[in-house]
Amino acid sequence: MAASTLAAGALPTRLGLGVNILAAWAAAAATVGGAALVSLIVNPRQAALYILGAALGLVLYHAAFGFTSAWRVFIADRRGAGLRAQMVMLAVATALFFPVLASGSLFGQPVSGLVSPAGVSVIVGAFIFGIGMQLGGGCASGTLYTVGGGSTRMLITLATFIVGSTVGAAHLHWWAALPSLPRISLIQEWGPWTALAVHLAVFAAIAAVTIVLEKRRHGRIVADEASPRHGLARFLRGPWPLVAGAVALALLNFATLALAGRPWGITSAFALWGSKMAAGLGYDVASWPFWSTPARQAELNGSVLNDITSVMDFGIIVGALLASALAGRFKPTWRIPLRSAVAAVVGGLLLGYGARLAYGCNIGAYFSGIASGSLHGWVWLVAAFFGNVLGTKVRPFFGLEVERTPKLTSC
Repeated sequence: MAASTLAAGALPTRLGLGVNILAAWAAAAATVGGAALVSLIVNPRQAALYILGAALGLVLYHAAFGFTSAWRVFIADRRGAGLRAQMVMLAVATALFFPVLASGSLFGQPVSGLVSPAGVSVIVGAFIFGIGMQLGGGCASGTLYTVGGGSTRMLITLATFIVGSTVGAAHLHWWAALPSLPRISLIQEWGPWTALAVHLAVFAAIAAVTIVLEKRRHGRIVADEASPRHGLARFLRGPWPLVAGAVALALLNFATLALAGRPWGITSAFALWGSKMAAGLGYDVASWPFWSTPARQAELNGSVLNDITSVMDFGIIVGALLASALAGRFKPTWRIPLRSAVAAVVGGLLLGYGARLAYGCNIGAYFSGIASGSLHGWVWLVAAFFGNVLGTKVRPFFGLEVERTPKLTSC
């Protein structure tokens, strides 16, 4: 009896191991083969950006670096480790970005930041994006890396994210006409060193507030669980410390600036993919003001492999697949409760529409926006945080957990 029970229990384990081995080989082949294909069709620089995307996906997964769960556990239980890691990420990024953006070049190549107007569209867009984060179950980067990690629910979020982003692109001209400040670069307004000092002080203040509130709730700083792995095993299979993930993301964003001439972004690709599909269905997408500039017309009419953001997004999914397989956690399940699926649909639509209105997501507007010294990045942060507060409160109505600790496999 004991032997048969053991054998029955061993079968799923062996099956799971086999699935993860196959997933690891598939991800490795997609990384190498995808880079070779992009290099052949476009150029080696574009292939390097694809590899860079894969590295981002691996870091996001192994560090479980989610913006959504980090904000949710702070809102629900005042645990601030995730928020403090974000402040570390921003501090390293601004220290790298500000002097370079002020000079206008990096390694002899012109570079520019992601600086956008700050107005009604950003406030509304970031707020509904924040709600979408909690209902959809992830942010922009989180959606991609959890899809790569095998989350079938997040496939629903991604699909409706693309739909929402496409509709947002169609409507953006109306929102952009509402009251707004012009593009304001704090690097240009204050100079790189004053701007950097102010930003570092604000990051430190935010981190300090999370510490005070966490101690007030728990009496101490709540320590993370110790990792069962160490050394090379932990590097290859995770989980990584949050701070290590934060520093790695900042360095990889800086590498993106060096290769692409601008910082990391994600959601503009979703509008492109959705618009191409809409055009294939007969919609006159080219007449939308969003696609009226020569550069955007070239994107709409060209291959997605020519689009830097698209290529990096593909890389993120592949890199996360590799990371989840190495960690032994690639275990897709197709059972999705109805209310959870409805939340994914609603959340994805809000994420996509909000990202377009706000000129970016948690990466393009928040991370890269603040790293670029853009005022709109700070406006995005405040509005999105309040959206997350509301989103966290409504999660239980969709049968979604409001956990007190972030999970290793979620955003």
